This record gives sequence, structure tokens and C-alpha cells, in this order.
Amino acid sequence: MTALLRWTIRIHKWVALLVGIQIVLWVTGGVVMSVIPIETVRGEHNIAAPAPVPIEAAAIIPIGQAAEAVFPGQTIRAATLQIWQGQVVWNVTGPSGNSELVDAITGEVITPISRERAIEIAVADYAGDPEIAEIEYFEDATWESRRPGPAWRVSFDDGEGTRIYVSPDSGLVTARRNNAWRFYDFFWMLHIMDYEERENFNNPLLISAAFLALLTVLAGLLLLVLRMQRLVRMALAQRSISRD
Repeated sequence: MTALLRWTIRIHKWVALLVGIQIVLWVTGGVVMSVIPIETVRGEHNIAAPAPVPIEAAAIIPIGQAAEAVFPGQTIRAATLQIWQGQVVWNVTGPSGNSELVDAITGEVITPISRERAIEIAVADYAGDPEIAEIEYFEDATWESRRPGPAWRVSFDDGEGTRIYVSPDSGLVTARRNNAWRFYDFFWMLHIMDYEERENFNNPLLISAAFLALLTVLAGLLLLVLRMQRLVRMALAQRSISRD
């Protein structure tokens, strides 16, 4: 056995031992993510279709008036006219990036959203009529919502573990979660090897494991070539002996 073959076998064996489990997790995660439809993970099948709302352009208050109602004397980043809960609103983004809703007809400031209004928003977002299992309020982002800022979480008793997060600041649905999402997210975490935020696809641990996995594959290919060369030489030697 040549020195190159011995060292290749050692590298292949030890590196495969280090990354073998992770390779299995990568493959398993890939199977899970390919089998479960992403629409199910996102809960898109439970999203209610918004009803059309007619807009009378002449009745819309100016952007400046809406901005002054929520950010007086400040320069806003953006303002978007949109339909919210069956009414026309200005979604105004302030200088610090936070959003507020203003009724585009009356100029009334809608946000922050109360507990009762958060329930209304979540129920209106859901395509169906399930019972509400629980309502919770979080001051900070949770591992599940992964959206900055406070949020109301409305949990539905629909057999799917649906949870809808509503921002009290913007009055918008910021996240939809269910059992399929949690199952998917667990394998996504294992797949990208980000065990805390579960979002960083370029973390050093994943890059290192991917490099070692590549090294394992290359070492295995080199082993295959070296063994094939050895078998060919042995076959040629055997044929030469037979001729003699």
C-alpha cells in the first residue's frame, strides 16, 4: 500500500467520522423540505381572501396630514395607501423605521392595536371559523415569530396549531405559524446549523462542515481511483504471469 493511499484512507475515515452525522441530517432535512409543501408551512391555505373595497380618491386625506397625526414635526420615511380591515388607511413609516396606521378618510390614528382589535385582525385573516385557544402578548420577538418589536399572538384550535402574530404598532399580521412550520423549522435549523437564530445560512459552522464534507467526498473519489489503478495493475500482472 502506497503512502498516498494510506493517508487518503486516514483522511477519509476521520473526516467522515466528524461530518457523517451532519451529512445524514442534511439529507434528512432535504427530504423533509421537499416533501412538505411550502404553502402548507406558511399557512397559505388558511389565509382569507381580502374583500374588495372601493376607494374614493377625493375623500383621501393628504399624506402630510396623516404623517403629522402620528409623527408631528418629523420627516417620515414612507407612506403607503392600503386596505386594512375593510377600510382605507395610510401606513406611515417614521424616521426610526416604525409604522403607524391612520384612517385615510377621517384622519383617526388607529395604532397601537388593542387586544380586542388584534383578535379581530387575526380572525379576519383566517379563512374559516375556528375557536380561539389563547391570546398572548409579547414585548419582544420570540424564537417563533422572528419579527422585531412587540406582538399579539392569537392561537386557533383548528387541529393545525395555527398561530397568528399581529403587530400592535402597525396593526398588520407579521407572522403565521403552525405545526407544519415548527416541524419544518426544526429540520431547517439542523440543515443550516444555526441553532439560535435559525436564519444565518452563512455561519462559520455550516461553512466548516460543508468544507469537511467536500474533503470527504474528494478523498473517497481519490480512494476509488487508487483502488481501481491497483486492481488494474494486479489484473495485468496476473495476465502476464498466465502468459509466461
